Amino acid sequence: MRDDLSLRMLTGLAVGTVAGVTAHALAGGSLALEAFVANVTAPLGQIFLRLLFMLVLPLIVSSLALGVAGLGDVRQLGRIGLKTLAYTVVVSTIAVLIGVGLVNALRPGDGLSPELRERLLERTLSAAIAGVAAAEQSSGIDFVVKLVPSNVFRALADGDVLAVMVFALILGIGLTLTPTPAARSFESALEGLYDVVMRLLGLVIRMAPVGVACLLFTTTARLGYEILWQLGAYVGVVLLALAIQQFGVYSLSVAWLGGMSPLRFFRGIRAAMLTAFSTASSNATLPTALLVAERDLGLPPHVSRFVLTIGSTANQNGTALFEGVTVLFLAQFYGVELAVGQQLMVVMICILGGVGTAGVPGGSIPVVAMILGMVDVPVEGIGIILGVDRFLDMCRTTLNVTGDLVCATVVARSENELRFDSPRVKAEVAAEEA
Repeated sequence: MRDDLSLRMLTGLAVGTVAGVTAHALAGGSLALEAFVANVTAPLGQIFLRLLFMLVLPLIVSSLALGVAGLGDVRQLGRIGLKTLAYTVVVSTIAVLIGVGLVNALRPGDGLSPELRERLLERTLSAAIAGVAAAEQSSGIDFVVKLVPSNVFRALADGDVLAVMVFALILGIGLTLTPTPAARSFESALEGLYDVVMRLLGLVIRMAPVGVACLLFTTTARLGYEILWQLGAYVGVVLLALAIQQFGVYSLSVAWLGGMSPLRFFRGIRAAMLTAFSTASSNATLPTALLVAERDLGLPPHVSRFVLTIGSTANQNGTALFEGVTVLFLAQFYGVELAVGQQLMVVMICILGGVGTAGVPGGSIPVVAMILGMVDVPVEGIGIILGVDRFLDMCRTTLNVTGDLVCATVVARSENELRFDSPRVKAEVAAEEA
């Protein structure tokens, strides 16, 4: 089913792009083409985007609160939970900064001619979430104060996503600290909301081939093939950032903090990496990750089970990196210059998004759409990257799962509980020494 959807999304990308480029070449600037775009493809693309926006806030409230509440085992595992949380925040921050740094250095979104960019901005309306465009030159203190909502229902109605995120974090902490049957019932209700939203998101994603085709046709019919060069540069930057995190940051973490040879580590987790790449789902890879952690890495079960289970939702380094790169790329593409303060806000939201993003294929798309609206970048641009998102999703999920296993290794080493009595680990150690 996933492969079928991926094929249909790629088909939508190809059909929309080829049809749009052809229409631009044959009838670019004509009234007939503009009428077709304005009355058919643009509205259909907008409906697809609005369906994504509709699910953003309930997804944030349920997934982020449940992700924090899942750390309830911190009271039983004590130091392990705190170390896991601290490591996750630090490494997610590094991942996002790598992505943002590369986008700013390589600027893959640049290259459109000023005339085309001006025409594009004139014809695309930003679907920014109402109320967040209140980047009203407020001071840093005002910004911090406004993070805490005085009325959560008003924050939900206004689409104040940062305030809603803060509320979801506080709600999750409250669930963690309240060991009553009523609190567990409320947690079950949140799980029900999460399940329903994820089911609806799955239905919306099934419409993605049509939405992608319409969005790509709308853009290419107006701009021609020029955007394809930017798309290729974007994919290259995402892959480069993921590779630096995977083979640079993680190798150093395993060697310095985990006390294990990176070569042995990556050999041991091959099965988990292949499963993650093929399924594009951290949740679906969890059983394989648990198996290799105990069988091939020799990690103690009580550490690996806790860290990997929490990490499948709350340690999404690759997702956080991808979201930051995508937002800044589209800002460059549309000629929207983001100030340092805005980029820091994007970094913070991406780190939080790495905790609250669903560990399933396409789970980061609503978060990307939401951030684009917050920084006044036209969310129509998401159609440009949706066609290649499946491949990038497979790559970033591989990074997510690797990050979970690195975290488990580091935490086990910090607890002096790394054990190398696994036959496979012993064999690989002997082979390396030989």
